[in-house]
Amino acid sequence: MNILIVEDHQELASELTDYLSDTGYVCKWVSACEIALEELHSNSYDAMLLDLGLPDGSGFDVLKAVRKAKSKIAVIVITARGELNDKIDGLQLGADDYLTKPFALTELGARLYAVIRRIHGFSVNELEINGFTIQLQDYKVSYGSVAISLTKKEFDIFQYLALNKNRVITRLQLTEHVWGDILEVNSDSNFIDVHVRNLRKKLDKHTKLDWFETVRNVGYRINLEL
Repeated sequence: MNILIVEDHQELASELTDYLSDTGYVCKWVSACEIALEELHSNSYDAMLLDLGLPDGSGFDVLKAVRKAKSKIAVIVITARGELNDKIDGLQLGADDYLTKPFALTELGARLYAVIRRIHGFSVNELEINGFTIQLQDYKVSYGSVAISLTKKEFDIFQYLALNKNRVITRLQLTEHVWGDILEVNSDSNFIDVHVRNLRKKLDKHTKLDWFETVRNVGYRINLEL
C-alpha cells in the first residue's frame, strides 16, 4: 500500500520511510503543503502521515483540501503539538488518528495498519480466495497448508486484486498501488503484465484460475461471482 509522508524534518522523514518500507509499504516523502497537494492530485495513496508545522503553511490546509475532495485516503496527523484543541481541530477536519511527537515507530505502524484496515473496508488480517489464504499483515500466501513463495510485487498485486474482488482494476491502478509514484515509471512498459503472469504461474500450480481474469486492454479482476 502507498503512503504519502508530509514532514519537513528530513531525519524523521527518513526514519519513517525506512521503517515503513521495511514493513512493506511504498513510501513517498514531501516536505511542504503545495508539494503534498500536487502529489495527491497526481497519484493515488492509501494513507498520509501529515505534519502540521510545514514551511509554507499548516498541515490542516492539506487535510481540508483532501476532505473537500471527498478522498478516502486515511490520514494520521503527526505533530509536536500536543494541545487538546489541536487534536480536536484535526479530528473534526477529518483526521483518522493523531500522534504527538515523540512516538515509537512500532506504535505508528500499529495505528497506521488499523486506520487503513478500517478506512478501506477490511476488518480481518486474512483473506480467503478460492482456497488461498492471504495474510495481509505478515505478507504471506498459502494454499491449504502449503506456503507459496511470492515476490513483494506479486504479493501486492494479489492482495490488491483480492481486496477489490469482483472489480476490474486497471493497469494504471495497479501501477500506482504497487510502484507508488506513476511519474517515476514508464507507463508504456509491460512490467505489470510480466508480474501478473509470474503470479498466475505460481498460483496455477495449486488450482484452476478461471476466476483470475484478464480484462483485455483494461486490466485484471478476481471474479468470485463465477
